[in-house]
Amino acid sequence: MGRLFWKFFIFIWLAQMAAVLGTGALFWVERQQFEERLAGEGRMPPGAFQPDFGERPPPAFERGEPNHHPRLPPGGRPPGRDRLPLLPMFVGLLASLLCAAGLAWYIAKPIRHLRQAFDAAAEGNLEVRVSPRMGGRRDELADLGDNFDRMTERLQALMAGQKRLLHDVSHEMRSPLARLQAAIGLARQQPARMADSLRRIEREGERMNGLVGELLTLSRLEAGVAGPLEDVDMGELLADIVEDARFEGAAKQVSIVYAPGEMAEIRANPELLHRAIENVVRNALRFSPADGVIHIAAGRAESGRFRISIGDDGPGVPESQLDNIFKPFFRADGQSAAGGYGLGLAIARRVIAAVDGKIEAKNKVGGGLTVEMDLPA
Repeated sequence: MGRLFWKFFIFIWLAQMAAVLGTGALFWVERQQFEERLAGEGRMPPGAFQPDFGERPPPAFERGEPNHHPRLPPGGRPPGRDRLPLLPMFVGLLASLLCAAGLAWYIAKPIRHLRQAFDAAAEGNLEVRVSPRMGGRRDELADLGDNFDRMTERLQALMAGQKRLLHDVSHEMRSPLARLQAAIGLARQQPARMADSLRRIEREGERMNGLVGELLTLSRLEAGVAGPLEDVDMGELLADIVEDARFEGAAKQVSIVYAPGEMAEIRANPELLHRAIENVVRNALRFSPADGVIHIAAGRAESGRFRISIGDDGPGVPESQLDNIFKPFFRADGQSAAGGYGLGLAIARRVIAAVDGKIEAKNKVGGGLTVEMDLPA
């Protein structure tokens, strides 16, 4: 039993003991005064008062009979009538002792469970849960246990995400590093092919530089560093993105259909917002088949918010994995990296969330994927 239990126990027991003693003493004093008053008025013999819990025959002196109390000692009071009622007071104190112990135990027990759970979490055990040990409690302490469980679940998910991210980064970095080493070895063994080896080294270096840049951007966004905010003209921003998309799509014979609506200004970091929308468009280009069409629509909605919809004719994503495509390095079943790092949509989601927006993906009826972004205008 901890210190909190004993504090609760002592305070509660002292309060109950004071109440029992005070109540007992008060009744005893009032009883003495009442008996003395009746004795002084001659209505009953001293010490003969008994509480009336039912119908009783009137005392002898009220029936006109002689007032005989042969067993009363001189002074008119029976033995022990001047003493405190110790037995009832002792029973009351014992009851208060048991009540205080039970109440202190009831309050201190869940706090002890919480302390043990915090100690386990501090040691790295995030599997610990408090709610199952709370029993059927429905009070603030049970709510605190639920909050602790949600906290550990969130921490566990974050730790798992960090481990998964570290594993994915290591995997993504291993391939270009292996190709760099192979190119360097080839250059040493075959000096005549030095130019080819240098081009390979340059290409892999650019790939690693791009991956590190994406990771730095994602890290800054997760840390809440979104850069300076400005009023971004969405008409100009989307026009630039669509123009670049048409230029890139021409090589794959992918056409871009742009349907602009009523434009608005968004309070955001222009560079990051441009990058987020561009990442979604490039993802659509990456998975669109030859002669495919990408539909881009943007404008104010009836709610007053600004919405952007980007749909492609690609293979789509299984329904169970739609939300996972916004996680770093995620690859849907049956899809390869397709020249990307798996970070574009993850960056887009964090940029949109930083401006109090929402982004979601859903499959098209005829095939393909549509990504919708909802931004505060």
